[in-house]
Amino acid sequence: MKRRDALKNSAAVFGMLMAAGLLPQASHAAYNKPAFDAKTVAEVLKALGASAPAESKDVTLTAPDIAENGAVVPLGAATTLPNVKQMLVLVEKNPNTLVASFAINDAVEANFLTRAKLGQSSDVYAVAITNDGKAFYAKKEVKVTLGGCGG
Repeated sequence: MKRRDALKNSAAVFGMLMAAGLLPQASHAAYNKPAFDAKTVAEVLKALGASAPAESKDVTLTAPDIAENGAVVPLGAATTLPNVKQMLVLVEKNPNTLVASFAINDAVEANFLTRAKLGQSSDVYAVAITNDGKAFYAKKEVKVTLGGCGG
């Protein structure tokens, strides 16, 4: 069999599988567009169906006091609260407040590390949302000295 014939046959099989609905039309991660488009902490929580947040010692945020490079700021969010369904990392003064959202279940420990771009010095939040829609947070101000979203 020639290479050209093999490619033609592969394309035909792929087309039949698509037509039969056995292959996905498109693969997209599920996300809440209004939450990611929100410009304030309150708007993010409202879009996610959470109540007004309360500060909690059971939620921890790991972030530097000063970020020497705002383009790559290490951030961590964790909680010891029971029945948490979602952990968020929010940056108040970023163009989009919601930086990261993590779904939690019994198989996932609520302890996450990520990196984010900070456009300017800002308050950063780690927010835990419980199954009943209550929100708890920890907050820290991170000062940015260089780079970030704005340049």
